[in-house]
Amino acid sequence: MGERFIVSMDSVPKLPRHAKLRFDKARNKWIILAPERVFELDEVAYEVISRCDGVATVRNVVENLCKKFDQVEPDIIVNDVTDMLQNLADKGFVVA
Repeated sequence: MGERFIVSMDSVPKLPRHAKLRFDKARNKWIILAPERVFELDEVAYEVISRCDGVATVRNVVENLCKKFDQVEPDIIVNDVTDMLQNLADKGFVVA
C-alpha cells in the first residue's frame, strides 16, 4: 500500500482509474462503482465528486461550491469538502 493521500486545498483529486461515477437507476442515486465495491453518494457528495476531475484543485471545487451555495458559510464548505474527500481518499475512492 502506498503513502496516504492527504487532502489539502492545493490537492487535485480524482477518482482512481478503477472507479467510475455512475447514476444507478435502481437506487435512484449517484454511486462510485469500483471492483466489488459500491459507494452511494448523497446530493452534496455528488456535487463535490462530480467536480473532482483531476484538473481542478480542492480550492477550485470549494470556490465553485461557494458560488452555487452562497447561503452557506465558506468555512463550512471548506471543512465539509476536505473532510469528505479525506474520508473517500482513506477508503481508496479518491486519489491525487
